Amino acid sequence: MISDPLQALAEAIAAEDDERAEAAALELGRLGDSALPALHEMLASEDRDQRWWAVRALAAVGTEEAVTALLEALNDPDPDVRACAVVGLAGLRPKVAVEPLIARLADPSAYVARLAADALARFGPMAAPALIAALKEGGVATRAGAARALSSIQPEEAVEALCEALDDPSAIVTYYAEDALEKMGVLDLILFRP
Repeated sequence: MISDPLQALAEAIAAEDDERAEAAALELGRLGDSALPALHEMLASEDRDQRWWAVRALAAVGTEEAVTALLEALNDPDPDVRACAVVGLAGLRPKVAVEPLIARLADPSAYVARLAADALARFGPMAAPALIAALKEGGVATRAGAARALSSIQPEEAVEALCEALDDPSAIVTYYAEDALEKMGVLDLILFRP
């Protein structure tokens, strides 16, 4: 049963036919955990496209075991594969992905780092405590991504950390902290208090 969609995916990848590959990846996703052995094999491939489509199919599977494989894919050497894993986790929003996505805020690829901030924003309030900690303790890229995600979530418990970030040495961190506080309606109260 699994060989047909797997074969279809392999043929579509070889033909560089993204439309057919997407359909095959979604079909593999519908098979659930029974597709995982084949997808794990694809993840181990030297071919970046094989790994990328395996990650795409894992996101469609969406089970706990698939999430574990997606978390591992966050460490793939190719930024496109990491980006696909970030997007897949953003769609599934498993709590276990929050800390690994925080780590991706400092990804060497600015694209992956930005996607990680967007993904964490989609997690909403569940990601707020980890984002607040990252805003206080992370490197510049991590602090900027955390402030950006907090700007979207606007959790009340982040006000103090965002206020502290107004004095951050990084202009981008300050920008997103200010943006978050403005969206929350407290920036004027902070800047213009007597």
